[in-house]
Amino acid sequence: MTVSALFVRKDSIYKKLGIDCWDIERDALNWPGGNPVIAHPPCRAWGQLSHIANPRPGERELAFFAIDMIRKYGGVLEHPRASKLWPDHLPMPGKSDRFGGYSISVDQFWWGHKAKKSTLLYIVGCPIRELPVIPMRFDAIEYIVGSSLSSRRNRKKEITKKEREATPIEFAKWLIEVAMRCDVSHWT
Repeated sequence: MTVSALFVRKDSIYKKLGIDCWDIERDALNWPGGNPVIAHPPCRAWGQLSHIANPRPGERELAFFAIDMIRKYGGVLEHPRASKLWPDHLPMPGKSDRFGGYSISVDQFWWGHKAKKSTLLYIVGCPIRELPVIPMRFDAIEYIVGSSLSSRRNRKKEITKKEREATPIEFAKWLIEVAMRCDVSHWT
């Protein structure tokens, strides 16, 4: 089954995993549909610091496009835990919506991210009981996602912007497996 990854970085790990990738140059808004997706719409217009973010014109609306495609073709949307997409536009963990979609909370650290990176996933087409096993790690976290001030206060090293945005390879593989398990054909 083909899986497409929408709104990925130019240097996305998905490109090395043989996934149909749509980055800024290929423009995910031109994606023709027809198969499950993994969507990583830009988060700066939705995050905790959205009040000081400077998104490109129309960037905020990309999240709505991603949600529509997931509801139509199945798949998973990934966004930071503090994203304002929840609860106004997507169900909070423990709830579902009229599209059969639900959200879960994970931490990308479990899949090898250097820092704690709390993440919400919105999934349509794969029942929660059919999700692949979610790993957990309890070892010490040595890095943080944050400002230099917070890293001095916490005595932890700060990761780079590229590291903050990158998807760990094991998490990407897990998301691909989720998307491959999504089936919304009975809705069409």
